[in-house]
Amino acid sequence: MAITRRIFLRQSTLSLVGVGALPAWLARAAAAEPAQRKKILVAIFQRGAADGLNIVIPHAERNYYPARPTIAIPRPAAGDPRAALDLDGFFGFHPALAPLKPLWDARHLAIIHAAGSPDPTRSHFDAQDYMESGTPGVKATTSGWLNRVLRARCPDCEQGARLAPAASGAPAWLGAGQSPLRAVAIDAQMPLSLRGPAPAVAIANLAAFRVGYGPAAAPAAQAFQAMYESSSDALLEPAGRDTFAALRIVRQLDPKKYRPASGAHYPRQGLGASLRQIAQLIKADVGVEVAYADVGGWDNHVAEGGAEGQLAARLREFAGALSAFWADLGDRAEDVVLVSMSEFGRTVRENVTAGTDHGHANVMFVLGGPVAGGKVYGRWPGLEPEQLYQGRDLALTTDFRDVLAEVLTRHLSVAANDPAGLAAVFPGYAAEVKNFRGFLARA
Repeated sequence: MAITRRIFLRQSTLSLVGVGALPAWLARAAAAEPAQRKKILVAIFQRGAADGLNIVIPHAERNYYPARPTIAIPRPAAGDPRAALDLDGFFGFHPALAPLKPLWDARHLAIIHAAGSPDPTRSHFDAQDYMESGTPGVKATTSGWLNRVLRARCPDCEQGARLAPAASGAPAWLGAGQSPLRAVAIDAQMPLSLRGPAPAVAIANLAAFRVGYGPAAAPAAQAFQAMYESSSDALLEPAGRDTFAALRIVRQLDPKKYRPASGAHYPRQGLGASLRQIAQLIKADVGVEVAYADVGGWDNHVAEGGAEGQLAARLREFAGALSAFWADLGDRAEDVVLVSMSEFGRTVRENVTAGTDHGHANVMFVLGGPVAGGKVYGRWPGLEPEQLYQGRDLALTTDFRDVLAEVLTRHLSVAANDPAGLAAVFPGYAAEVKNFRGFLARA
């Protein structure tokens, strides 16, 4: 069952006033034996094309510093707060990523450099769509890779989740073993990554997740619910039931009273707020398998800055959010893998306005309990003029689908050699084990 007694007994997200006040089906769920903990994937999209070369700096690469005379991050130096934080003698973190260094040292954080989409577009919109659809260069794809992951893991879930409610009063998803919160985007609208036939829900703010506002909210919600439940439309009625089932669960969680564990301090806005809500849902065991969040502000054509500036501000938020998320999860981190991506990187050379322009390959982060971290994975292509993509960008050596495929097969148990498995998630692409980097060797 997707909802277990963990919701009621774990000292985290749900304040139980009295089982007698709960619906009968929810009370029975509370008394049920705990289910095996789910493996969970959290996908983070850095919209705007982050500058991977100033996020994970190749400080031992001789051409890095001449190419960036005003925005380069200084080589590692003890006592210099503006210097890169050395990782392995060749690469280093931007100093704003200091909160992530303990996770790197503990081998929970892995980096894949020179990774990304092989498509040559420099359009934000096309590149984002290609990565979210999982089909670079193909504009006709209407579903997202994460939605196809849901189908690959459970081909019959969309049918099972839409069975009529049982006589016991339990919602359909409970009887079928599927939660309406199986796939969640912390967003005002459904991102392309999660669009498709498998049920998913977009929630901008858990505390504000409701139908209608003001004094008329409750009657409006009841009217909408009745309309959906009585609908004969084969698509409208299941979608409405799933949404209202999700709404009831979130209301029980009482998001406004949530207190992160282990002294975790999330940034109040942006990615910090999103990951705080994802952590609450994960720890409540409400059936989350896939969660998504994005964060913008990475398109730094002008005055990008080096150790301080626009990029540094984004990275402080990014590092603070990931660090707090890890601390907040506690033992649940063993069940979670978080992966970050951005549509493409930035030019190797800074431009005349002390910024960077649209580039090609980038850097991806993978964080989680099963991760074999403390290592930069992938083949480094070099920054010599003849090694650059189109003479200006970091060359691609790892397709982002290989990174995601390793997470899917080794963490979520998506079948690697099944036409309905990995091949269905990334149609037209042969993601092979031989291309995996080994960052989930501990899985």
